[in-house]
Amino acid sequence: MTVLLATSGDYPDGESGAALLDAALAERGVEAAWARWDDPEVDWDAADLVALRSTWDYVTRHDEFLAWTARLDQSRLLNGADVFAWNHDKRYLTELGDLPVVPTLLADDRDALADAVRRLGTAVVKPRVGAGGAGLVVVTDPDDPRLGRPVRSHPDYPEVGGPWVVQPLVDSVRTHGESSVYVIGGAVTQRFDKRPGEEDVRVNEEFGGTVRAVELGDVGDLVLRAADAMAARFGRPMDYLRVDLLRWEDHWVVSELELIEPGLYLGVSPANAAPFADLVTTRLF
Repeated sequence: MTVLLATSGDYPDGESGAALLDAALAERGVEAAWARWDDPEVDWDAADLVALRSTWDYVTRHDEFLAWTARLDQSRLLNGADVFAWNHDKRYLTELGDLPVVPTLLADDRDALADAVRRLGTAVVKPRVGAGGAGLVVVTDPDDPRLGRPVRSHPDYPEVGGPWVVQPLVDSVRTHGESSVYVIGGAVTQRFDKRPGEEDVRVNEEFGGTVRAVELGDVGDLVLRAADAMAARFGRPMDYLRVDLLRWEDHWVVSELELIEPGLYLGVSPANAAPFADLVTTRLF
């Protein structure tokens, strides 16, 4: 049985720690290969299963990317193109029903951005389609000249513009940081705690953030509630998801749900390699 692990041109050999996943799949008798999602020479229909992994350039090519996922055989694609189409736009944060979530406003233009900043005081503004902290700015002034303009927040990233989501700055990100918890094959597998770099609120490693594997602690119930909510929304359990959490007013709340291609942090801990390989094996056989 063959599996294609979709990646991008920046990561031709897969995500950090990919060899651990390769080995776990091989131990289970699964032949796997990494392939660029935009490589026209790849025969995706020949694979018994396709899993999106490090397709992280989709944020600047999302229309092309979503069209590609829709062309795949959905019965052999983990999670599914309908999930990706919903999750790629952070608008979904306003559609999570009873799940506790960081308060989120939507803004399509500069006037809406300025109004949101007035309402929130200190606000985090980020593109609705984006990843890795690209384009994120913290704003206190409704007249801030950065509002409504494309932002290049890292020399390796292109400028990123709107539409946007606007949220209050969650101060606990500087102390507690952000927690990322994985559910793979229906089971909670590993929690990673992330801290921002000095003078930043972004926990992403590109901006000086740090990541470490920790015990699950008291977040399991909320994480499984998020998994159940996604199963109810799409009429089937998710093959995998990552739930990102922050402390807001002394409670855990969802900051993001990652249903497309969350990195497994295998370069930090091998914990997710075996569960993901088990998931693949279960779907294959």
